[in-house]
Amino acid sequence: MTCTLYSFRRCPYAMRARLALAAAQQQVELREVVLRDKPAAFLQASASATVPCLVTPEAAIDESLDIMVWALRQNDPERWLDMPQAGWDWITRADGPFKQALDRTKYASRYPGEDSAAQRQLAAEFLAQLNDQIGDWIFAKATLADYAVLPFVRQFAFIDKPWFDSQPWPALQAWLQRFLISPRFAAIMHKYPQWQASDAPTLFPDSGDLAQPKL
Repeated sequence: MTCTLYSFRRCPYAMRARLALAAAQQQVELREVVLRDKPAAFLQASASATVPCLVTPEAAIDESLDIMVWALRQNDPERWLDMPQAGWDWITRADGPFKQALDRTKYASRYPGEDSAAQRQLAAEFLAQLNDQIGDWIFAKATLADYAVLPFVRQFAFIDKPWFDSQPWPALQAWLQRFLISPRFAAIMHKYPQWQASDAPTLFPDSGDLAQPKL
């Protein structure tokens, strides 16, 4: 039975789920969700009504990091899970304080009680530390930590790309740029129409992308 992934192209959480599914060569039926018009099947599947949601024969997996781990436990040809414990710490920091500061910078109007400049500085402190950690990768080779964190660094960078590019973070900026121009990123960013219940299945990754492009 093919698993079903409810996704939204631009969502960084959905991006990282697609990254792991593609790396694991786990083909799923992709259903592109429009967030202002969520289909009934998605709302029935996802307890949180948020993307991504992966429906497997056993259960619906509603958290993007859990989807990544599930996929890689099926097949991990690049050994992303072969990661130091510190990698989980980087992911926790990115998903917690960094993402919180990112949201309060990018969506300042939603947080009228917050100082967006102070929030950007909090995010920048995390990124400066990450810059100091990165060689080509966060560790000696690419791991889950890189691909769990990269979509959120991308999201932050494009809040104000000239400002981001002017910061003294050469390793971080090069790491992000390699990701942005990679076949791997291109392969997970195909545009799909809004899913309708009457549609024929859309498989992701498609057959041409199963020979996984590398970063």
